[in-house]
Amino acid sequence: MAIILYARKSVERENSISCETQLEYCKSVIKPDERNEKIITFIDNGFSGGNVNREGFQKMMKLVRKDKVSKVIVYKLDRISRSLLDFVNILQEFKAHKVEFVSSQESFDTSSPYGELIVKILMVFAEFERTSAINRVTQAYAHRSEMGFYMGGRQPYGFELVPTVIHNIKTKKLNPIPFEADQIRYIFEVYAQENVSLRRLLDILISENKKPLNGSDWSTAKISTLLKNPIYVKADSDIYDYYDSHGVQIVTDISMFTGEYGAQLYGRTKHKSDNPDWSDMKLVLLTHTGIVDSDIWLKCQRKLEKNKRITNSYSNQTSWLAGKIICEKCGYTMTTIKGKINKEGEMRRYFNCTGKSHKKICTGPKLSIYAKDLEDMIYDCIFEKLSELKGRNSIKTKGNTAEINDLKLKIKVIEKSEKQLMDTMLAGGFNNDLLNFANQKATQLKKDRLDLYERIEKLKSKETDTIVNFSKLWKTADYNRKKAVAMIIIHKIIISEDNSVKIIWNI
Repeated sequence: MAIILYARKSVERENSISCETQLEYCKSVIKPDERNEKIITFIDNGFSGGNVNREGFQKMMKLVRKDKVSKVIVYKLDRISRSLLDFVNILQEFKAHKVEFVSSQESFDTSSPYGELIVKILMVFAEFERTSAINRVTQAYAHRSEMGFYMGGRQPYGFELVPTVIHNIKTKKLNPIPFEADQIRYIFEVYAQENVSLRRLLDILISENKKPLNGSDWSTAKISTLLKNPIYVKADSDIYDYYDSHGVQIVTDISMFTGEYGAQLYGRTKHKSDNPDWSDMKLVLLTHTGIVDSDIWLKCQRKLEKNKRITNSYSNQTSWLAGKIICEKCGYTMTTIKGKINKEGEMRRYFNCTGKSHKKICTGPKLSIYAKDLEDMIYDCIFEKLSELKGRNSIKTKGNTAEINDLKLKIKVIEKSEKQLMDTMLAGGFNNDLLNFANQKATQLKKDRLDLYERIEKLKSKETDTIVNFSKLWKTADYNRKKAVAMIIIHKIIISEDNSVKIIWNI
């Protein structure tokens, strides 16, 4: 097993600390009992931290994947990567191969419990970067879809892909396969008949030996998916009206709904009420010829909607604090319960002591604990805690120690010159001309000193924001990320009989 020292210097930062100096800092944190272990160094000189396509880094990861590495030491966290998502993925791979990771300048050590806790929080917020990447891909997908491109994925049954040109761009379009298209029409026509369920349709297909021509078997799930797909319909004005009435955003102009072309639906439905919300869905006409007449296709949709199980719109909503709320009086957890709907149509949730409702051994808090009120309060407390995490010396990045130290020394020299100049001026050793010159000199010294302080603050703030700005990310955290962070940093939240709240932190 070997200890790896890794250094990287970016081409766009010529004044940054050299790779050789970085390695010296890395060597300084090698423990005495590790001095006899094999030390391997990898250097990427002139490479950006924006991606991991670096020769030295990839060589290091090959050794890690071969389980030949016990520890990786870097000068600072951003030497590994400036991408939070890449950084977390690398840490996960280190963990999988039992490799410890240490930053010499930031007291970051994954072998310690505190380091492990910080890694878990980083993993939660890495989802923000994943979400951003997904949004960019989604926007590109939507733009190409709106132009009428078939966007790939699983090729729909009944079609083949053939080369075509759309808007002077080479791509592929769907083309109906005659034999499969006949089978598609048959499935729609049978299901459109009264009293034919999905199960009955499946039995009919089996009894008539009408299997998919690709050799697989039909199932009710496959048939349902096929029936719902607008890619088969000859989209006309009735199809336009159908999707328009469901709140779908129709990209293609209504004049194009001539009953010739098939359509593509993309996006996600929301389930906030008894009926799905299709407002985020979009419909666009493609360039292929439809297979099923619109009246038959619409009959099938109405049957599918009628047979769909309607869920309770006010299903029990939980809280991202679930499992953390404890009744002080009995020690049992408190769970969320639905309350009455207010004038704004919102359902009030409140925390209920299970020792009171289930065990019958407790009277619970004197007043109702409304879930949203408690969540808002804990949200603010977590924000403050994450702000403290960012500022703690144990995890706060120290920046370029050598450069900051040099700036501080320059400040000391300026302060000494200012004192000497002030002493001379107070002693009256200057005539008017020299006094004016001395005032100018004092003004310049003050400006130089303030500039140096500003440079130090920029170095500190820039390095702090690189990896561990948790509180900034917390402001836009969604439900799942709130719950994940709460699980990591909160041990429990105790509610007393008089409704006071006490948070027991894990950190």
